[in-house]
Formats: sequence, structure tokens, C-alpha cells
Amino acid sequence: MKSVTILVVDDEPQIRRVMKTALATQGYTVLEARDGQEALERLRSERPDLIILDMNMPVMDGIETCGEIRAGSSVPIIMLTVRSGERDKVRALDAGADDYVVKPFGIQELLARIRAALRQTPTEAAQTLVRSKEMVLDFDKRVFTIRGRPVHLTPKEFEVLRELTRNYGKPVSHRRLLQAAWGPDYGEETEFLRVIINQLRKKLELDPAAPIYIKTEPWVGYRLLLPEDAQVSNSGR
Repeated sequence: MKSVTILVVDDEPQIRRVMKTALATQGYTVLEARDGQEALERLRSERPDLIILDMNMPVMDGIETCGEIRAGSSVPIIMLTVRSGERDKVRALDAGADDYVVKPFGIQELLARIRAALRQTPTEAAQTLVRSKEMVLDFDKRVFTIRGRPVHLTPKEFEVLRELTRNYGKPVSHRRLLQAAWGPDYGEETEFLRVIINQLRKKLELDPAAPIYIKTEPWVGYRLLLPEDAQVSNSGR
């Protein structure tokens, strides 16, 4: 079986050294980068399976680097930062990060986040197709078109939208959506979900501030409404 390759991006040599040792003992192949530019170069040449990215780096910080990575790759990204405020979590997720870990952290916490980010989605949930004049959502082929315009979804946007689509017309709880996208260890991180829903609305809705497709269910979660002419094929329904 091919070893999972993780790219650690941090400007502090000691942090890279500690993380490389800890991850290597778990069987991961570890690559290193000192800054965002080197990370982009290693991504192109080495194609890692996951990136651990420090938010606070000189010249090209983690937010900018994450955005550059997301422009052409869906590789899982875990952002590291010394700040735990919600604003920083939102910035990281809005840039396309899959998860967020605050320094200092325990290695077991980081390993759990890595496993969650790498976890494969069950194949039986993959066969979902929506066709209408307004949209095509093909989760099997990962083809998404809104009003004739192709739309790119990040991995977390994909998982959240798929869970909403599998249960279209019904309210889906925050916990269920979080666990569908991030795994069973999640359920309370509603700020994660709020960022992803905002991103999806920007991509799907004509007016994200007055959504007609992704509706908020107060204190519960979200509900997906489809166009009246939508034809849905969904093996998970």
C-alpha cells in the first residue's frame, strides 16, 4: 500500500522537525517547505496527499498560500495558527482550508484531524444527480453547472452540498452536515459549516443574501430546495 505523503509548511525549523518525527513514526511520508512559495513548488512536483499549513508566515502567509493551492487543487489542507479566535477560523476556512488546529496542540489531536481529513467518503453515497434548466449537480462525475456556468467546489463544499442534495426538501441538522463533511468526531463546530454554506450560496445563488436554494433552518441546520423542473437520481434517498 502506498504511504500517505504529508507536506508540512512552516517557517520555524523546530516545528517542522518535531512534526516530521511525529508523523514519520505513524507511517506517513513527510515533505517540508519553509514558506508558501516553496510549498506551491513542492505541491506541483511531489503531489502530497495532505498539507499542514502554518497561517503566520512572512512574505506569503498561510491564507494567501491556501488560496493559491485551492485555485488548482483539492488536496486536504489543515491550517495551523497560534490564534484561536473565530475570525481566524473563518479566514482559514474561507480561504479553502479543510480544518484548523491551534498551537500549541497535542500530536494526538493533530493525528485525529489528519485521519478525518484523509477519510474516504462511503461509495454508496456517490450516486447523486440533479438536472434542471437552472443547474446540473453530478456528484458521481463531480460536474456542477449553474445557469450554464461551470462551478468548482472545494472538498468540504462538495460533501456538504451532497448531503443536502441527498435529503433535498428536508431540514438537515448542523451535526449531520458537519459529520458528513468532517467525520464522526465533529458536531459542534457550527462556524465551520457557516463558512461553507456562505461559499456555496455565492456559487449557487443569484443573490447570496436572499437565497432561494439553500435555506437556513433556525436552531436546526439547513434545507436545500431544488427548481420545480429538477429531476433527481439519488441512490441514498
